Amino acid sequence: MDEQPQKIVLKTREKWELFIEGIVTVALLLLLNFAVMILIDQAINSNQGLIDGIYQIKQAMTIGPWHLWSWQRIFFIALAVFDAIVVYWRLIRRYHNMQMRHIIEELHYIANGHIDHRVNLKVNGYLNEVVDSINALVDSTVNSMQEERKIEASKDELITNVSHDIRTPLTSIIGYLGLIEDGQYQNIDDILRYNHIAFEKTKQMKSLVEDLFEFTKVQQTHTKLQIQRFDLASMLEQLTADFELEAQKREMVIEVNVEQRPIMMQADSGKLVRVFSNLIVNAFKYGTDATKIVLSAHEEKNDVVISVANDGRQIPQKDLENIFERFYRVEGSRSSETGGSGLGLAIAQSIVKLHNGEIYATSNEYKTAFNIILPINTVQKED
Repeated sequence: MDEQPQKIVLKTREKWELFIEGIVTVALLLLLNFAVMILIDQAINSNQGLIDGIYQIKQAMTIGPWHLWSWQRIFFIALAVFDAIVVYWRLIRRYHNMQMRHIIEELHYIANGHIDHRVNLKVNGYLNEVVDSINALVDSTVNSMQEERKIEASKDELITNVSHDIRTPLTSIIGYLGLIEDGQYQNIDDILRYNHIAFEKTKQMKSLVEDLFEFTKVQQTHTKLQIQRFDLASMLEQLTADFELEAQKREMVIEVNVEQRPIMMQADSGKLVRVFSNLIVNAFKYGTDATKIVLSAHEEKNDVVISVANDGRQIPQKDLENIFERFYRVEGSRSSETGGSGLGLAIAQSIVKLHNGEIYATSNEYKTAFNIILPINTVQKED
């Protein structure tokens, strides 16, 4: 719950400043009034025609037994009203200056490292907008600092994970090639086996480097999309054909469930193929005990909703919250036997964002689904 703004309490010195300001202003105005009254009185008394004119006006405005006041009294009242307005304006202006001084003190307090503090003063008028702007600026600065720290931590984590994922296969490559180099083999079969293992580890490194390159490329805000018109239903059908053999090896069925055909949309078909491929591969690797993968799609107003679902083991809620983080793996280890580079879902999310879309995951005991919402007609963002 937000704290209620506190009323500014003037210091003793500030109260004296207001008092002296009022006294000085009143004194100056009285002297000015006296001087003006003397000048006007002399001007009127030296001009008989002006005296007669004032007398006639006064007689013309007689109402019954009441006569118009003398011009001196009317002018004095007008001066008194003017003086009151001037004094009020001067005091209010000085009071606002004092309020601004308190706001600046609060701002200096925040600038000295107390970033959790906010200006919580009760002010009126434009000063209230100043306070709101200062607090909004501080909030924005704090958020930027936190985001920067998060990015730095993420960079450190990226370097650590990349180092681990490259070092592990590289160690194996050096080890097996070293055995061949040192002649520690019995026959040609040993050489072929060592060479095959080194070759497989090299392919792992190549896959990681390619994923890193792709991730870096789609993270850039100026990445251009090759937008074209295509049938999404046909694309999903082609993907199931491409992964059919892999699904059979894993004793799984992969199928498409699209009732409405065709689903024509404008987007970067090449990048979307990468998205759906990553999601299918992710289902192969992490869809424990799954027997089928279902690709479905349908139109909703100006959007297309696509789902890549499997009937494998449920993903814990804590993992769902982090599943699109780069290098994050649900199984918790960084073994190449149980997972890939850990960049597949991060790449998919980045590509979906480039299309002004949204991707999220849901999971229960019956189904785990990655749901994508894309505009039917993607518009390339301007730089």
